[in-house]
Order: sequence, then structure tokens, then C-alpha cells
Amino acid sequence: MDFLIVVLQAGVATGTVLLFATLGEIFTERAGILNLGVEGMMLIGAMSAFSVASKTGNPWLGVLAAMLAAGLISQIHGFISINLQADQVVSGLSLTFLGVGISLVLGEGLSSAGAVALLPTVSVPLLKSIPILGAIFFNNHNIMVYVGYVLFPLCWYYINRTRPGLHLRAIGEYPAAADALGINVYRLRYFYVFVGGLLCGLAGATISLATSPGWFSELTTGGQGWIAVGLVIFAQWNPIRAAFGAYIFGALRRLILDIQGPLMIFGIANPFFYNPYYGFFLQMLPYAFTILVLVIGSREAIRKRIGSPAALGLPYIRGQRGL
Repeated sequence: MDFLIVVLQAGVATGTVLLFATLGEIFTERAGILNLGVEGMMLIGAMSAFSVASKTGNPWLGVLAAMLAAGLISQIHGFISINLQADQVVSGLSLTFLGVGISLVLGEGLSSAGAVALLPTVSVPLLKSIPILGAIFFNNHNIMVYVGYVLFPLCWYYINRTRPGLHLRAIGEYPAAADALGINVYRLRYFYVFVGGLLCGLAGATISLATSPGWFSELTTGGQGWIAVGLVIFAQWNPIRAAFGAYIFGALRRLILDIQGPLMIFGIANPFFYNPYYGFFLQMLPYAFTILVLVIGSREAIRKRIGSPAALGLPYIRGQRGL
């Protein structure tokens, strides 16, 4: 039981990164824009947060800088996709390459910059005493974990129960009808691409200042941006399901690390211990699952069945028939 609690507690902590990035991509895709640049925006956010926090000694300024930097770079994809009406897949991939390149050039030498101010770790006094659940969800977590607890239900409420959320769903489903009702499709799509960038920047800042603090390199994000893209489909564009999937994936990634240690499984010596072939296979599983989800989600019939926005990936041209 102690081993399970440790794995689930770590899953909640590391899953928070995936949660922020997935929520950002949900907002972007709900608006009809497919952005595969999540990994690049997260790296920009991680680099900006680490750099600003190390120079100012204030981690919150680092978080703010990360969100703004990722939000601004997301507008490149917005301009290419909305104004130039180019292929959104190609543009998103280019954004990833651009983000990786910029973060590595500007972030060169950051790992040797010395100590960096980190976000605080706290426990909730009463809730941490709840048997099992308290230890998993409310004990000794970074403050960004609690931000995640508040954020995903707010995002669900915003999308499904507010007028701006209705407008968001409208421009992702039937932008021509939304335009006819006086909703500015172009402006709102730019806005939600920016919101997606902000949340991806927040995810990057959480990595460099909370879950994996004290260093920055091209391995900082570790492909988590691609997992977030897959989680959007897994969650069916629903923030509640996104939280569930993010925490499960976080726990799975921690379990893969722990299961390779010298522990006993049901009283039997761990067969994965010191076996590099099993280790590589286990580490591959989350990304293999992500690829499988993306392949399945790319089929038009399945996308409609699982609730994909009807206009996702399609440029909107005012006056054009159809979407």
C-alpha cells in the first residue's frame, strides 16, 4: 500500500504538467485550431521560467514570463493558420522545431547558472489527514498541483456552462453560423490559440520550477507535449477526463521508473531489475499509447464519434459554404 501511495502521489505531481498542457490544447482545438507545437511551447516556457527565476530570485515572475513567452510564440501558429490559412499540421510541427531551437539557443548555459528560486511545496492541514486520499492528493505537493485541482473544473464549467464557452464551441463546430450571429471567429480563434500557449507555458514552468527543478536542457520536457496532444483525444476534449488521463499517465511514468528498482512483486524478485531491455520497453509504453491514440483519432468517422470539433483543422474563410 505504501508503494502504491508513493506512485499515485508522484503521478499527481507529474501529471499536473500534462494537465496544464492538455487543457491548453483543449481550448485551442475547441476553437477549431489544431496545434502540434505543444512540445515547443512547453520548452519555451521551461526555459523562460528557469532563466527569469534564476536572475530575479522570484519563481512567480518566472511563471509569468513562461506563460507570456509561450503565449506570444503561439501567435505565430495563429497567424499562419488563421490569416494565411496554411496547413495546421505543418505549422504546428514547425512551431515545435522553432520552440526547441529558440529555447536551446537562449537557454544555453542555464544548467550551470547555480541555484534557482523554486515554487513552494505545501500540505493542506486537514485534508492531508484523510486516509490514503489525503496522502495522495493533499500532502507535500508543490503549489502548482493545487492550482491544477482548481483549474480543470473551472475550465469544464467555462466551456460547458458559460456564454463565452458557448461561443468557443460554436467557432469550433460551425464557424460560419457563429459568424452569421455576429461572433468574431478570427479574433476568438487568435484568443484561444493564445490561451493554449499560456497554459503550455505554465506546464513548462511547472517542470523547471516544481516537478524537475534546478536544471534545463533539451530533455526537460521529455516528450510530454506529445503525450498531451494524445490526451486531448483520449479525454474527448473534456477537461474532467483530461485530468483523469493526466494523473493516470503521471502515475504510469513514475511506476515505470520504480518498477525497475530492486523490489518484490507479489513476493517474487522483480524481473525488470537491472534489465535494460525491459527498461527501454517500459519507457516506450506511454509514447506508444500516444501514437496509437493519435492514429485512431485521425480517422474521420472515429473523430466524429468521440466528439471532435467539426471544424478542427479546417481554415475558416468568410463567405465560403459549409463550415
